[in-house]
Amino acid sequence: MRATRRTLALSLTVALISLPVAACSDDGGGGSDGSSVRFGYINDYNGASLLAIAEKQGLWKKAGIDADVSVFNNGPIQIQALGAGDLDFGYIGPGAMWLPASGKADVVAINTLGYADRVIAQPGITSLADLKGKKVGVPEGTSGDMALGLALQEEGMSIDDVEKVPMDPATIVSAFSSGQIDGAGLWYPMIDEIKAKVPDLEEVASTRDMKDSYFPTAFVAGTGVDPELSTKVVRVLQQANDWRFEHPEETVAQTAAMLKLDEEKVRADAANQEVLATEDLVAKTKDGTVGAWLDELAEFFVGTGQLQEAPDPAEYYLGDLYTKASTK
Repeated sequence: MRATRRTLALSLTVALISLPVAACSDDGGGGSDGSSVRFGYINDYNGASLLAIAEKQGLWKKAGIDADVSVFNNGPIQIQALGAGDLDFGYIGPGAMWLPASGKADVVAINTLGYADRVIAQPGITSLADLKGKKVGVPEGTSGDMALGLALQEEGMSIDDVEKVPMDPATIVSAFSSGQIDGAGLWYPMIDEIKAKVPDLEEVASTRDMKDSYFPTAFVAGTGVDPELSTKVVRVLQQANDWRFEHPEETVAQTAAMLKLDEEKVRADAANQEVLATEDLVAKTKDGTVGAWLDELAEFFVGTGQLQEAPDPAEYYLGDLYTKASTK
């Protein structure tokens, strides 16, 4: 991630798609010790794969947990739900990491390194410079918003060089497809939905091409969640993570089944992620690598004005809890 950070206004004015799905327990009742959690996710490979595995492999049941999962369209809305007491755990991408860093939630587990974000443009617009003065839709406070800001920064431009239009992801799909906006900061697999209607769209920037940059996705908990329950939940996520690491093709199939999507689309989405084994994530937690990733993101968000200063990652990443859970 580059050292210079330019201003990128972020907010939480993002629409919620509240589409509940079935609980993750087989019998619909509580866990063997009465533990029950409400878990949010996003309907893509990153957000759903570990939950799909935990259900299919019976990991929640083995842990004595009844997990009720609900789909959201972005991370910031899940953190709002955590703060309101409507969720216990959720999933966020790197663009929402400023919220835990500002004390709105705790990061309990790193999930993947995600590289699915792009800045896309209408056919014929072949560079970021060509978007100057044009309408660019973004879901504010998300990784799509972050990708736009970083891409403009690398080009020597600022957010003031484009007409940024805040939109929820589904609205971006329809607005871009109908030509109402000239560009967008968004992510796969939602970009695939646009490509089905605008096959000749241009990808003018990609987080995959941002050298020396790391974009951790994560699972978060409300700040009032019991540490022992969090440890149990994280252990389930770690077990699912290692199963995913060892069974990539089966994970694609199970995630596709949960999301009711074509396996090929989920496989393409998975190709934009870097999956790390739990043992590796524990080692990177202990040696400060994860903290460095979070510091880099926090530095960016200081530049956006969302953080006054970059806090110590230990204030919001519960690395000790993650390490403890791995020994259970």
